[in-house]
Amino acid sequence: MGVRIALDAVLSAPSIVDAMRASDDLAFEAGRDPGARTVRILDGVLREGDELAAIAATHALAGMLDHEAARVLAGLLSDDRAFLREHAAWALGSGLPRYEAVGRLLGMVVEGGFGGMLAQRTLEQWSGFAPTEIAIGVEGALLGIDDASARARLVETLGLVRDPVATGPLLRIGSDGGETSDARIAAVSALGERPSARRVASALESLALGDDLLAEVARLALVDLRPPRRRQRGTPGLTVAQLFLHADIDPGLRAAGAGDNGGVATLLVRLGDALAGAPAAGVDRVLTLSRGSVGQALDDLRAVEASHGSGHEYGRVPLLHDPVPSPEAWPLRVAARRGIRRVLRAAGGVDLLHLRMAEVGSLAAADVARELGTPYVFSLAPDPHAVIESLDRAGRLTRDAFGGVDRREHFWFRARLVQRLAANAAHTVLFPRPRLEEDLRRLVGIDTEADPDRRTVVPEGVDAEAIDRALAEATAHRRGDGTVPALDELRRHVAGLAAERRGLPLIVSVGRLHRVKGMATLVEAWAAGPLAERANLLVVGGDLDAPSDDEREQLDRIDAAVPPADRARRGLILPGHRPNDVVARWLAAARVGMPDLVAPGGVYACASLKEEFGIALLEAMAAGLFVVAPDGGGPATYIEDGATGILAATSDADRLAAAIERALDGATGSEHDPAGDVRAERARRMVHERFTVQRMAEALGGVYRAAALDEADLLARAEGSR
Repeated sequence: MGVRIALDAVLSAPSIVDAMRASDDLAFEAGRDPGARTVRILDGVLREGDELAAIAATHALAGMLDHEAARVLAGLLSDDRAFLREHAAWALGSGLPRYEAVGRLLGMVVEGGFGGMLAQRTLEQWSGFAPTEIAIGVEGALLGIDDASARARLVETLGLVRDPVATGPLLRIGSDGGETSDARIAAVSALGERPSARRVASALESLALGDDLLAEVARLALVDLRPPRRRQRGTPGLTVAQLFLHADIDPGLRAAGAGDNGGVATLLVRLGDALAGAPAAGVDRVLTLSRGSVGQALDDLRAVEASHGSGHEYGRVPLLHDPVPSPEAWPLRVAARRGIRRVLRAAGGVDLLHLRMAEVGSLAAADVARELGTPYVFSLAPDPHAVIESLDRAGRLTRDAFGGVDRREHFWFRARLVQRLAANAAHTVLFPRPRLEEDLRRLVGIDTEADPDRRTVVPEGVDAEAIDRALAEATAHRRGDGTVPALDELRRHVAGLAAERRGLPLIVSVGRLHRVKGMATLVEAWAAGPLAERANLLVVGGDLDAPSDDEREQLDRIDAAVPPADRARRGLILPGHRPNDVVARWLAAARVGMPDLVAPGGVYACASLKEEFGIALLEAMAAGLFVVAPDGGGPATYIEDGATGILAATSDADRLAAAIERALDGATGSEHDPAGDVRAERARRMVHERFTVQRMAEALGGVYRAAALDEADLLARAEGSR
């Protein structure tokens, strides 16, 4: 093909996703034709205004393994364009150390953020070739830095130099009472990865005697120093680990809907229970990993080590940082990796990891899996590819302004991470979607027909039995039989509305307050037109007492559409997040109604920009609610448009409002038998027959067994060839 032709393909690609895919060919051709001419061509692209092409050229330079190309890359670390500095820091990691770049990379570590993570990752890779130079560089950088967080990042980077040259400085920093607390914690965390140094255990034992956070971190480091526990195999079933580090996952799902505690958190709890409780799945033990405090992590480690090796267990991964939204969590890579490794070692190892999404937890877990020799399954979806395509088509993402958006959303890195995770997975699990094969081939560049034995379509599922119980309770409550605290709370919310608002049906939406979920768009669509005259709106989700930046952005838009003082008068109920069992009862009440307060025949509205599958939608359908959902992605595979719901371009407020109007027209059932509505029963039957979490567990159990057997067969063949 040649570099010129490959570059033309990037420049003339009809879409941004196509250009990103074409950049792979550009990197390949640059690697085939290294030399001054190729460097000149790519260097020229860097000087043009096409930001997407400049990123492609940066990574093509990295693929050349050429001295002059590496010099150009190192020079980009001083470029005025921040997005190019980040991509250069990432790209340099694929080659040998460039000593003139060490200082600038350390400067990026000091600055922090996503770029700091990329720079630190490259320095870690280089430290295997030049440990002394990297360690000396970090110590030199520390001399001029007073900021506590920056010092901690530098010390964490020093801890990634596995050579003994870094042990002495780490011991000194960790024991120095005059050092910042953050830096001492970073040093102590790193000491747990140095079991061969005799002085380390003694120093950690001394530090662990305290009663502060540093002492707790020292206790974790002492756990890291211990040899891995050997698992006792009493039964033939598998041990499987699953994780989502952006949520506080607990068996009761008490934080569901707050921050990033969305559908994934709910799914992992229900799925873990189903896997461990179903002999047919072939899984004896499930470990669910999520974020937590150091104290919680220590408690969980003791429980995991004392376990008999069966059931659903939980392990917290302390990220040593306040919770942050997913896009801002990448700098927590090192803490995530240590925490994941620690739980898996305490469990005696696992047969398989299941990774979902291109985020920091999956990045860290893939590193741990490689280190421990543990295979993993990856749930593959065109994310962020579908979002990129949507923004491109809407004119909200252009080639000339791609760099700035990418710096915020990390589209390029996440897209490459998806490819890497899929390529190295023992098996990939796919979500059903209308054009699955076409979308994966066109957006991600993966041919699902190649090696089909390593790919399986598995729909997600919900606990339909729990929703049936909620429906029974709501129906009894409507008749006046007994009290249910969750339903009593909903009664109070509705009773607090203006008198003329009582007796209207409910439009319900449940999920995180995040722009991707479109909660503010939903409120705007409801408030701006006749919808508000027909129904009240109940939006469940978000931490209203301490909102994250993403939640604050959505709340500000909601308040602009319906000022807080007007909510009761206009019919908006915003209670914040609620546990999953409470949500199930509220969905049921929206379906069957509440005398004098809520008319039967409410609807569920999902205003997401994208929805790979839609757990909350399935829960609403299991409750018998008519739903409104995005017309792309997973929902289109199970919602019959006009029969069990309405499919629409939900990101557009006008189309969303029109779809909800249609849904309200189609959802109204009989006043005397609201639960017997034909549409409701059709939706409920569909969920029970196809989308229960028990069915999902059985399907995944087969995937896990096949992947574990394939891995065992590969290891046996490798052993036999020695």
